Amino acid sequence: MLRMSRLFLRTLRDDPADAEVPSHKLLLRAGYIRRAAPGGYTWLPLGWEVHRNIERVVRDEMNAIGAQEVHFPALLPREPYEATNRWDDYGDTLFRLKDRRGADFLLGPTHEEMFTLLVRDLYSSYKDLPVSLYQIQTKYRDEARPRAGLLRGREFTMKDSYSFDLDDAGLAASYGAHRDAYIRIFDRLGIPYVVVTAMSGAMGGSISEEFLAECEVGEDTFVRCTSCDYAANTEAVRVRVPASPRLDVPAPRVLDTPNTPTIDALVECLKTSGVSAPHGGEWSGADTLKNVVVIVKNPDGTRTPLAVGVPGDREVDMKRLEAQLSPGEVEPFGEADFAAHPALVRGYIGPDVLGAHKAAGVRYLLDTRVNEGSAWVTGANTVGKHVVNLVCGRDFAADGRIEAAEVRPGDACPKCGAALRIDRGIEIGHVFQLGRKYAEALDLRVLDQHGKQQVVTMGSYGIGVSRAVAVVAEASHDELGLCWPREIAPADVHLVSTGKGNDDVTTFSDGLAAALEAEGLKVLLDDRVGVSPGVKFKDAELLGMPTIVIVGKGLAEGKVEVRDRRSGERSDVATDAAVAHIVGACRGRNR
Repeated sequence: MLRMSRLFLRTLRDDPADAEVPSHKLLLRAGYIRRAAPGGYTWLPLGWEVHRNIERVVRDEMNAIGAQEVHFPALLPREPYEATNRWDDYGDTLFRLKDRRGADFLLGPTHEEMFTLLVRDLYSSYKDLPVSLYQIQTKYRDEARPRAGLLRGREFTMKDSYSFDLDDAGLAASYGAHRDAYIRIFDRLGIPYVVVTAMSGAMGGSISEEFLAECEVGEDTFVRCTSCDYAANTEAVRVRVPASPRLDVPAPRVLDTPNTPTIDALVECLKTSGVSAPHGGEWSGADTLKNVVVIVKNPDGTRTPLAVGVPGDREVDMKRLEAQLSPGEVEPFGEADFAAHPALVRGYIGPDVLGAHKAAGVRYLLDTRVNEGSAWVTGANTVGKHVVNLVCGRDFAADGRIEAAEVRPGDACPKCGAALRIDRGIEIGHVFQLGRKYAEALDLRVLDQHGKQQVVTMGSYGIGVSRAVAVVAEASHDELGLCWPREIAPADVHLVSTGKGNDDVTTFSDGLAAALEAEGLKVLLDDRVGVSPGVKFKDAELLGMPTIVIVGKGLAEGKVEVRDRRSGERSDVATDAAVAHIVGACRGRNR
C-alpha cells in the first residue's frame, strides 16, 4: 500500500515557469518527475511506477510475438559505428567521450550495430533464423533544443527491437508481427494514434512507418486523406506530379521589374506589365519560380551550397528538405556565402547560373511540382529584372529532383486525388525494414540451405517508453489534473481519508484499503494528518488515479463516496457494499 504520509511526494499548486505543454506542467506539479538538467529528468516514485507499467505492457506484447529481451551497455565503442559511417553521420547529436587511455566511446543513441554484432558472434546458419531481440534501454542524444519535458530530452528510455531473417519474405513477416504488436501496445495505453508512411533518415532501409499520437503540441506534422486511408508524415509525402502541360510558349525574354525582390511584389508588377500569363488567367505566385539557396552541412564538417527551385506561392519546407538530405543538415545561406558566390543575385536568382557545372557552381534541384513543359517567371540574375516564358526542359534543367516545397491542406492525395488535411502528432513508435545495410557493413552472414553465404536482412522497431508517459498525460488530462488509464496508473484507487488519525474515519479507511488490496487492487491511501480535506481532494484530482474513494462525513450515515476520475461520475455507496462496488468498478472500466 502507498501511504501519502510516507510517500516521497510534493505537489505544486502552480505551473512551473519553464513548463511549456500540459504533460510537462502536470507531471511536475503532481510530483511524478523533477528536472535534473536540460533535457534530463529524475523519476519520482509515482512517475517511475507509470514508467514501469508502460514497460510491462511493452514486454507483454513483445514477448507474445516471440521476441527475446537482452540488455546492452549504454557506453559503446567507436569502431562499430565507424563501420556503418554513423560515427560521423550523427554529427553533433552524438555524445562522444574518451577513456583514460584515449580510446573513443559514445553514449548510445541507438543500438543497431551492437545487435548486429551480437547475432554475428552467435549465429551462423539459416537454421538459427528468424530471431527477434529487444531491449529497454536509456538512450542519449545531444538535442540542440531539448523542450517540452519528456517529449524531447537528451536522455530517454526506448524499447528497440531488431529482427533477423534470411530473406525479404521473412523480413516482411517479422515487420508485420512487430507492427501488429505496436497496435496492441498503443491500444492498451489508451493513446489516440495514427500510422503514417515515414522517412527512414539516418537509419536507412526501405519501408518505414511512424506511429504518431494525435496531439496539438506535437512537433511532427502529418497529412491524411479526407477520402481514402492514405496518411504520411509531411516529410514523406510524395506529391502527385501534374501532367506535363501542352503550351505554345514563345521564346523567353527579360522584363524590367524594378523593386521586386519578393514574390508578392513581382506578381503585382507582372499584372501591370502587359505580358499575358501562359495559362491565360491572372498572374499569381504559382506562375513564378523561386530559387532558394541553402548550405548543407555534411557529417564530415564540409559545407556545400544547394539551390532548390519551387513554385513561388510555396515555401521550401526546411524540415522536409533536411529529411531527404539526411545525414546532412540544412543551414541558411548567409552574407559570407553570397559574397563567395557573386553570380547569385539575392532576390533575382535564375536557373541559368545554377547547376554543378554552371557559373555559380551550385548544385540545383527542382521540386517535383516544376514539371517538364511548364512555363515560369524567374530571376534574370540582375537586380530589377526577371525572365518570362522560361520553360522547364526547353530553356533550363536541373541536377535532379527533390520533394522540397511545403505541403498544404487541400493538396491532392497521392493515392486517390482527394483533398489532404494536415494534423500534428508526437512520434511514439517507428518501424523500419532496414534490409541489409548494417548486416553488410558488419559482415553478418549465415549459411543458407545450399551451403552458401547469405547476408542477413534486418528490421528495426522502436518505442519511446519515457516519451509515452508524457504522451499518455497529454491525451489523458483535464483542467483539474491527470487522468491515467487503469492499465498504467500508479494505483487503481486513491482512497482519501478525512480522518484526524485516531477516529472512526481513519480506522475504517485503513480497513477498506487493506480489504481492497486483498482483492488484488493497488491502493494509494491519503492518510496525512493535519492536511485539510480540500487539499486532499485537489491532490487526488491532480494525481489522476482512475478511481477516487472518499471516506468522510458520510461515514456516519454508513456511506462512502466513489468517483470515476475520467467520467466524473459520483455515487454514494453503502459501507458494507463498498469493497464489492469498488472492485467491480476497477475491473470493469478503463481496461
